[in-house]
Amino acid sequence: MALRQFGAAAAVSAALALATPAHAAIEIQWWHAMTGANNDVVNKLAEEFNASQSDYKVIPSYKGGYPDTMNAGIAAFRAGNAPHIIQVFEVGTATMMGATGAIKPVHQLMKEAGEPFDPKAYLPTITGYYSTSKGEMLSFPFNSSSMVMWINKDELKKAGINEIPKTWPEVFAAAKKLKAAGHDSCGFSNAWASWAHIEQFSAWHNVPIGTKANGLDGFDTELKFNSPLHVKHLQNLVDLQKDKTYDYGGRTNTNEARFSSGECAIFLTSSGYYGTAKATSKFDFTSAPMPYYPDVQGAPQNSIIGGASLWVMGGKKPEEYKGVAKFFTFLSDTNRQAKLHQESGYLPITKAAYEKSIKDGFYEKNPTLQTPLKELTNKEPTENSRGLRFGNMVQMRDVWSEEIEAALAGKKGAKEALDSAVQRGNAMLRAFEKTAK
Repeated sequence: MALRQFGAAAAVSAALALATPAHAAIEIQWWHAMTGANNDVVNKLAEEFNASQSDYKVIPSYKGGYPDTMNAGIAAFRAGNAPHIIQVFEVGTATMMGATGAIKPVHQLMKEAGEPFDPKAYLPTITGYYSTSKGEMLSFPFNSSSMVMWINKDELKKAGINEIPKTWPEVFAAAKKLKAAGHDSCGFSNAWASWAHIEQFSAWHNVPIGTKANGLDGFDTELKFNSPLHVKHLQNLVDLQKDKTYDYGGRTNTNEARFSSGECAIFLTSSGYYGTAKATSKFDFTSAPMPYYPDVQGAPQNSIIGGASLWVMGGKKPEEYKGVAKFFTFLSDTNRQAKLHQESGYLPITKAAYEKSIKDGFYEKNPTLQTPLKELTNKEPTENSRGLRFGNMVQMRDVWSEEIEAALAGKKGAKEALDSAVQRGNAMLRAFEKTAK
């Protein structure tokens, strides 16, 4: 009788357990700036992580372009409702570092959560950008890229251009041929004006953007990109803009479709554009290294990274941080990283993922995706090409672009525009320095 009663009680308990809903998964909010094919990648990663376990649920939310997403995250933190993870582009690094209390350093997060984490497993070109001088990683590398030159091979062939241009003079000559062949509105163009013509241009030619290793060695840095080389380059663009041999492509990447539509056959933008180019271009395309001036000694040097990293916001519960740490471990998986790199065009963030791609023979079939890696590792980085870390960089980029636009519109001379960009930028750096101390 006692056994039957025990059995009945056990059956009731089992039935009640089945009727009780499973514990709710802890939600992890992830704000990002990815659009098009890359937005699909973000959503897929979240879905795969959520399906791999039942304790946590990552919820991705698109918050606009990179500057919008960063500003939204900072505003949300001040209002007390920040997401757990926010994707911030590389030039927002100094601003995030200076936001004391607003962030949870990644090296600390992973240690506290007991997740395996070795900063040396990640590509040093990438991690150096997001780490302290002691090598402590502050944010988690996610979609790292560099700038490359996208080439519409079909249109170059039609215009009688037999070789992909390597130098700026060769690009200018090719653009003139493209114009003569019917590309009236665009011989060549670019996205991300200041990234192309100040930041990457400086590193690629081994000239400083600013002192103190472009701010990596201290916030008390001064801008230096009004050199004779910078002035010469901007003047060339000004001259070519007059008949649209060069046609300005804007401060951000909203004009990238000019390449996939066939309008611009030579276009400088992120290597991370690969997924969109592959999905939308109906012609044979490839990527090539950025052009350089052959009379500059030592050029080309090495490129610097672009893209973004994932910052963890402060003030969250320990169990939520545990979920974020598990998600970062999930993202670091070698096979997943290799697949992500091979499908999106963004760089593999771990050495193992890069080595796997080489071992699999991936680059033999897809040389386009090795272009940014070759640029980043072209030469051992110098003080001028390790990267950059300027406070108020998001706002400064707008100022720099504004001055470039003034020169292109004929409102200012090239030297006057760059002198003004440097002067206004230095004032912004001094303002940031006061808040960061």
